[in-house]
Amino acid sequence: MPKMKSHSGAKKRFKITAKGHVKHKQAHKSHLLSHESHKRKRQLRGTKVVSHAQERQVKRMLPYE
Repeated sequence: MPKMKSHSGAKKRFKITAKGHVKHKQAHKSHLLSHESHKRKRQLRGTKVVSHAQERQVKRMLPYE
């Protein structure tokens, strides 16, 4: 049986934590930020954990991560 391929887009966007959760960078933080409030931009910093509903889908795209 050949090896499964990891989804290249998912490899760039998601990381699996030590406990097996999936973390990702938040959207809406790349450009056109001048009209956003300071509070909104501050809340978009850092990473978040993928919802439980989508965790299975992401892990299926990353079989060896």
